[in-house]
Amino acid sequence: MTFGDKLKALRNSQKLTQQQLAERLGVAKSVVSYYESGYRYPSYDVLVKISHVFHVTTDYLLDMDRIRTIDVSNLSEEDISVVISVVEALERKSHT
Repeated sequence: MTFGDKLKALRNSQKLTQQQLAERLGVAKSVVSYYESGYRYPSYDVLVKISHVFHVTTDYLLDMDRIRTIDVSNLSEEDISVVISVVEALERKSHT
């Protein structure tokens, strides 16, 4: 998956428009469009902002790491346990 495809998928998963993402990143809407179409690539600073907006690593965005992370810092320990249980159940399901 290209960077542009991954960015578009992440943006759509958060139900953000290109304009909304552009505002969060401090760039023009056309810049987000260029990123998604593969005509331009973000600077290091913008890449880091994108990773923060979507709670993923820059390696994930650059397709160097297929592991996504989930920010659970605002969850209780009990809620974190539930999230871990769900992930483990999905992993078992995908391996059967």
